[in-house]
Amino acid sequence: MRSIKQGPADPKAALAELRQIYFQTTRRTIEHDFDHAIELLKSLPTEEQREKATVYMEGIAQMRKEWAANDKTGPRPTGKTEGTGSQTGKRGNGGRTGTGRSKYQKT
Repeated sequence: MRSIKQGPADPKAALAELRQIYFQTTRRTIEHDFDHAIELLKSLPTEEQREKATVYMEGIAQMRKEWAANDKTGPRPTGKTEGTGSQTGKRGNGGRTGTGRSKYQKT
């Protein structure tokens, strides 16, 4: 990737680079990538272009938040929550409710 200070030459390149950061960032590189993404966002000259970048920025920010939380508290448990018998949030069951069995599975 380019230096944070250098940045891309045009807005389309900045959006392409934001997309690349979004798909290629890792837990190890998230802080640098987040800073780089902020600089790219600042380089976009129009509100319309910044709005196009929003989905990538929100995704990068969410990854940063989740990874920072996991680093502080360790891995979060998945599966059923105590006492309720239901699946936990989006990561435990793909955002669906119910038993986790396909309606097409034999019981």
